[in-house]
Formats: sequence, structure tokens, C-alpha cells
Amino acid sequence: MDSSIWDLMSHGGYAMWFIVAFSVISLAVAIERAVAMWQFTTRARALSETVLRCLQKGAVQEGRSACERSPSPLADVFLVGYERFGRGKPEHLASATHRERQRVIGDLRTRLWMLGTIGATAPFVGLFGTVVGIMDAMSRFKGDDQVKFAMVSGPISEALVVTAAGILVAVEAVILYNYFNQRATRISTELKLLTDEFLEALEELPPEARETLAKKETGDGRQAA
Repeated sequence: MDSSIWDLMSHGGYAMWFIVAFSVISLAVAIERAVAMWQFTTRARALSETVLRCLQKGAVQEGRSACERSPSPLADVFLVGYERFGRGKPEHLASATHRERQRVIGDLRTRLWMLGTIGATAPFVGLFGTVVGIMDAMSRFKGDDQVKFAMVSGPISEALVVTAAGILVAVEAVILYNYFNQRATRISTELKLLTDEFLEALEELPPEARETLAKKETGDGRQAA
């Protein structure tokens, strides 16, 4: 079995090694993205519920502390809202938080371009390997006066394995790309809803809580300066 696999690899030349590398990279990116997106929405919803509950009862600092302790990337979005609240126009607060939300979504799509690139190029690499393999097989019969189909069918079928491998890896990469891209889109929609709810809760804060938060942020800004 080992020798047959090695023979297939050798018939494909360097192209087959590229195909194998593409497959390994695709799986590595998929595992890394799966870990990054694991319970992403669950943690974001849990944080949002905690912060909204704190804002509804006027416990502003308690909600901010929950953001500082949370491992969810949504916490960064909420912290920007806390920092910008009471500084400038309300639309500036909204634009700042949504910019941070876009950054979080951009991080979710990190390295997905690798899956898209592999899905687009793997078949061509496989085809290149097949062409090189066929050319090499044909060169062996230059000195023969008569060439039978049985003589060339074996080398050609072996060379076609590279194209088949390239298509297989491309299908794998495209499926993974579409899956994680769609999942990132769903998470993006969920984060937008949670961010909008957070901004509405900030605007609905009782006057005393709004004043306390605005004073605290102004004081923190002076200390930082």
C-alpha cells in the first residue's frame, strides 16, 4: 500500500506535492476557524443579556466590568460604546461601535481567502501535473516504431490521478470556504442586532446613570491625557 501511494505521488511530480500541501492547508485553516467560531454567538448573546440587564437597572459600571471580564469579541464593541458615550453626537457613538463591530467580523474572515484561492487553483495545478506526466510518458516511446494503446493507457491513467486529486482538494476547499463564509455572515447579522440593542439601552439610561457614565469617561480621558 505504501509503495503504491508513493508511486502515485512520483507520477504526479511536484504538482502532486502541491496538491497534498493544499489539502493540509485547507484542513488546518478549517480547524483554526472552527476553533475561532466555536460558541461565538452563544458567548456574545450571554454577554449582551448581562450588559442589557445591568443598563436597564442603571448599573453602568457593573455592565462595563462584565465586558472587561468577558472573552467574547463583542466585549470590545461594547467597551467602545461605553468610552464614546456622552462624547459628541449620538451618531458618532453609533458609527464608532459599528466600526469596531466590522473589525470583529473582519477577524472572523481571517484566512478564508486561502480556502478560496486553493479552491480556484488546485484543479489547474492538478491539470498541469497531468500534462507533464503525459509528456513524460510519451517521451518514452520516441524510439518505438509501433505504439499500442495498452502501452500508453497505464502512464496516462497514472498521470490523470493528479487532476483527480486537484479536483478533490478544490471541492474540499470550496465547501469549507462557503461554510465558514456563511457562518461569518450569520454571526455578523447577530452582532449587528446585539450592537443595536446595546446602543438603544445606552440611550434609554436614566438621567443619573447617564450623568455618572459621562463623568467617568471624561475623568478617564483626562487621566489618560
